[in-house]
Amino acid sequence: MTPSSATLVTGSSSGLGAAIAIRLSRTRRLLLAGRDAERLHQTRQQCARPEDHVVWPADLRDLAGIDASLRQCLVTNERTIDAFVHSAGLLKLLPLRNMELEAASETMNVNFMAAAEIVRLLLKKAINQRQLRNVVFISSTASRFGARGFHYYCASKGALDAFMRALAVELGPDVRVNSVLPGSIRTPMTEAMLADPAISLRIAKDYPLGAGEPADVASVVAFLLSDEARWITGQQIVVDGGRTINISA
Repeated sequence: MTPSSATLVTGSSSGLGAAIAIRLSRTRRLLLAGRDAERLHQTRQQCARPEDHVVWPADLRDLAGIDASLRQCLVTNERTIDAFVHSAGLLKLLPLRNMELEAASETMNVNFMAAAEIVRLLLKKAINQRQLRNVVFISSTASRFGARGFHYYCASKGALDAFMRALAVELGPDVRVNSVLPGSIRTPMTEAMLADPAISLRIAKDYPLGAGEPADVASVVAFLLSDEARWITGQQIVVDGGRTINISA
């Protein structure tokens, strides 16, 4: 049987990844990736036509395990990947002096190195039959700016965006590669921060359009994967409610 094409979305078990998956499921078959298999199945049930989508339980902190796990998933489910959205993310807020090497490595692995490894594998004919055509990395405005406690998070997203630009040149014209840089979005990863009254007040003051929702990012991802974005590659698309242009903040 000829494998059917699908869009791989990492981080699909919650937050931005789940919202992106649900949005893309209107028009695409999906491979939903995340650490928690039960939550992946919950996302799958929220998608349009759940029977069209499959799950790939994978811990992206373990870079060495990605190769065999992804190969097996594609073979077992008879899928090839024509589009890849890396939405998996890890944020550890600590002063640098308190950040242990293991935690720093996990942040870099999940946010950047896993994305690089997955793209590398999807470019191999033996694994993906040269079907990859589109890549979207979910980066962050933190790749352009600094914040206390965000050191490795900023570094990982900066690396992701630099990697994106290099890939866009190397893989064109066959594969388009772009990044989406959200500002403050209400997700499980940020709920503790946004629950702080001082932070909520600052967002209301600094963001001309207020805090964003996962759907705001999902719609931009859907656009970048569509034929309407056929002449867009190597770009950092900022989706931040106007925060980064507000010089009065």
